[in-house]
Amino acid sequence: MSLVNELIEAGIHFGQRRSNWNPKMAPYIQGVKNQIHIIDIRETIKGLLLAKKFISKTVSEGKDVLFVGTKRQARGAIETHCAACQMPYITERWLGGLLTNFRTVRDRLKRLEELEALVASGGIKSYSKKMESQLTREHKKIYRNLNGVRAMSRLPAALVVIDVNREMNAVREAKNLGIPTVCLIDTDGDPDYSDIPIPGNDDSMRSIDLILRELTASVMEGKTTRQTSAPAGNAEGDASGAQEPRRRSVRSRFRVDETAGGVADGSLEPVAAAPAAPVQADQV
Repeated sequence: MSLVNELIEAGIHFGQRRSNWNPKMAPYIQGVKNQIHIIDIRETIKGLLLAKKFISKTVSEGKDVLFVGTKRQARGAIETHCAACQMPYITERWLGGLLTNFRTVRDRLKRLEELEALVASGGIKSYSKKMESQLTREHKKIYRNLNGVRAMSRLPAALVVIDVNREMNAVREAKNLGIPTVCLIDTDGDPDYSDIPIPGNDDSMRSIDLILRELTASVMEGKTTRQTSAPAGNAEGDASGAQEPRRRSVRSRFRVDETAGGVADGSLEPVAAAPAAPVQADQV
């Protein structure tokens, strides 16, 4: 089965209700059916192929990609696919400052290692019942929130985000640090927050799983050609949390002059274009 057919069967072309849309998504919408916006599958394919090319190139240079999706529909797929390709991920609550205050996050991960060593050695039993209970709760909380990034010794070179509206804090931190983002965006999202938008249904478990399958396949492809060491002078932090000077947003690297508007067929009502259309990706 072709990728296009798989995407259609997964329902990735079904957007939000007409009354709940973001006008900036107009260039990615083909029309309206039963008061539901229909996403142009050609734009989805275009964004997905560009994202795969970018991720493969990024990973081949020895850099890592952080996958973020805390909504229920995305958690299982992210954990499964990221474990297979050994990439960091966040599926629980996004902790404020996870990127902008990376040194503190590394300190919390060291604390997690201390607590795990205490549990493994049985030393936790030497504490009072109250203290043992407190340490156990602390261990579970840190493990739940940060286990997916415990191997991330430096800032990621890119973020893959499921649902921009829900992960706005993560996207804003990445934007402040000049870290490019690849986002699965529904018709109620804002594509201005994504360097490489992939317009599609971000509520369907099947569509999310399919997009993650394709993107993590690009991670594996990039690893096969990964250089022995990452190039010097990038904007990622080291294990201590130190960072190079911030770089400017890379959104301009993906800009083109053309605009793409969907053409509705006879069964769809044409959707009016927004006054200001977002810039679309074409080349990495």
